[in-house]
Amino acid sequence: MWLITGCSSGFGRELALAALAAGDRVMATARRPDRLADLVAAGGTRVRTAPLDVTQEEQVTAAVARTLAEFGRVDVVVNNAGHGSVGAVEELDLADLRALMDVMFFGAVAVTKAVLPHLRARREGAIVQMSSMGGQLSMPGFGAYCAAKFALEGLSEALAAEVAPFGIRVLIVEPGAFRTEFGGRRMHRSPAIEEYAASTGPTRASVDGMDGAQPGDPRRAAQAILQVLDSSQPPLRLALGNDAVDHIAAHHELLHADLTQWEKLSRSTDVE
Repeated sequence: MWLITGCSSGFGRELALAALAAGDRVMATARRPDRLADLVAAGGTRVRTAPLDVTQEEQVTAAVARTLAEFGRVDVVVNNAGHGSVGAVEELDLADLRALMDVMFFGAVAVTKAVLPHLRARREGAIVQMSSMGGQLSMPGFGAYCAAKFALEGLSEALAAEVAPFGIRVLIVEPGAFRTEFGGRRMHRSPAIEEYAASTGPTRASVDGMDGAQPGDPRRAAQAILQVLDSSQPPLRLALGNDAVDHIAAHHELLHADLTQWEKLSRSTDVE
């Protein structure tokens, strides 16, 4: 039985459809559940919908309670709600940054905390955190978005170790560029400062032209996630897409090179 946030589009919708196709039951949530009618049509009695703005604690509590009332259990919770953001750090409005963190970090934490007592009591279950390759590396113009994903990954890595004794698994999913409206209506754009055109201009241009042209297929991503959840030895992190694998691997090499180059100096700072 699945509880999924952000089901109105993208990964949330495709995960709901994949779970239903596999014969599972789904509580599909969105800020506007009226946009989920096709999921209800696809799942019939195996799907329910609920309004859920993950920044509203009372809605989080109500959605989890309704899920348990309707289905009696939760096996998999997917924290998927979120949106993109592009802009240099100086260009960011702090209110916009806080709003982004509220949805993609604090909202995911709130949903996780709300469902954990149930999972602990049953001594099983899985928490899927929809991160990004931007949860391990960043680039000009994506500082706000990647900050939210970095925070989610840091918390989730600790969470995985904390809940493992209860039989609960955590899966951090790190997609590259997928056709999920990321560059369209779900992308916030900070007002531009001309001096940053050289460093963030290419990122802005890429975002403006990417919607519908990304290489990743959300349906295949959903199937990959289901496959990993069925595995007896799932990873903590799952990269999705050639771009994610290539960029994450290159970033790991860069980190290793820096660590090796400065290892002697780094080791010299302990008390003798």
